[in-house]
Amino acid sequence: MDSITIWMVVIFALGFDFINGFHDTANAIATTVSTRALKPRVAIIMAACMNFVGAVTFTGVAKKIGSGVANPADLPNGVEIVIAALISAIIWNLLTWWFGIPSSSSHALIGSLAGAVASGAGFDAINAHGFVDIIKALIFSPLIAFTIGFIIMWILKRIFARSSPHQVNKSFRFGQILTAAFQSFSHGTNDAQKAMGIITFALVAGGIQDHLDVPLWVKMSAALSMALGTSIGGWKIIKTMGTKIFKIEPINGFAADVGSAGVILTATMLELPVSTTHVITSSILGVGSAKRFSSVRWSLAGKIVIAWVITIPITALLAAAIFWIIDKVFF
Repeated sequence: MDSITIWMVVIFALGFDFINGFHDTANAIATTVSTRALKPRVAIIMAACMNFVGAVTFTGVAKKIGSGVANPADLPNGVEIVIAALISAIIWNLLTWWFGIPSSSSHALIGSLAGAVASGAGFDAINAHGFVDIIKALIFSPLIAFTIGFIIMWILKRIFARSSPHQVNKSFRFGQILTAAFQSFSHGTNDAQKAMGIITFALVAGGIQDHLDVPLWVKMSAALSMALGTSIGGWKIIKTMGTKIFKIEPINGFAADVGSAGVILTATMLELPVSTTHVITSSILGVGSAKRFSSVRWSLAGKIVIAWVITIPITALLAAAIFWIIDKVFF
């Protein structure tokens, strides 16, 4: 396999990770910024640091990405497939970022990889069992996050029902600093591993290595790339997540962060890739529903759900088309 082609994969994967960083930074710090628990620049720097720490801590999700959708060792054109998948996922991430839509980078990558594999090696090359496991995790994790967010907020409402709202919010504004750090750490443990997994997929497909263990240089470069992307921030999505779903107060932000970070970290421990965007948004919706069901702007929530639903099929078709172009024009 041409080393230049492998390095193209590495560059595209790190580019995806970088974009994922500023695309999904909003998810980790939106509630903290919107309640003014932290100034935006301070929140972003903290998120970047904690993303990096989380990214170098685990590798189980990377192995799942590297083998869940397809076996890279069985794909004669696996590197080209990865390139097509990454280009597709990057295009979708940039489009949704531009329009301020909290779409899922995870859905974009999984959908793109499945579409590129189907186009390049046929549907039989897709690992049906592994792919279904990944889809299950992507589907059920937001539902769990919504439920947990609702329960945490319901409990907090009853505990502090007779307390001064001003004092409660003052206390939870400090607590939000801790939960935002926890949120950013959990984001790094899951999302950065997706780029690690896709690079390792290409290394195996290209015959560079014969196992799915993530090399140290891959782990460090992916973690650094996501941290750098995080340092830029995604202000359009921060505005959507932190202000447009419902009016978030510090106690609400605390509850949403605790619930979603717990779900993401649990998924990481189980080596399951989940959408941090979906989990965090669902947790915010759950918290808002517990606060007051009518306070949630459900029309906006519906638009976000539509983006969730269409991401995988659109990116799959886009990746399939990109692979066809790459195969016909360049190889």
